Amino acid sequence: MHIDDEACRRLISSTELAGRRWSPGILLALGRGATRFSAIVAAVDGLSDRMAAQRLRELETAGLVDRHVIPSTPVQVRYRLTQAGLELLQALQPLAAWGHRWGELAEGAARRDAS
Repeated sequence: MHIDDEACRRLISSTELAGRRWSPGILLALGRGATRFSAIVAAVDGLSDRMAAQRLRELETAGLVDRHVIPSTPVQVRYRLTQAGLELLQALQPLAAWGHRWGELAEGAARRDAS
């Protein structure tokens, strides 16, 4: 398969967006049905409220997540994946399968980079 320069730039942009720390976990939580902020934070081990809010804003700006405010008392906010977010989550499935099979390679590389 040949990837031209434009496709390569888009691949880099896509992987940088999808690979930001916490983004895959948030996308997965939304894909599994979490819609409320607290449910998203609870579904992603180690995710702080501050980082969740930041990543959700980024994912919303990128067009991957919709934020819906329900005018009630108290105000409720619901999140859901857009069509683009659903397709990205589907595209990440093979990478997750690779990580399940070969994740020790990536973890070893990360340990070497950290030292």
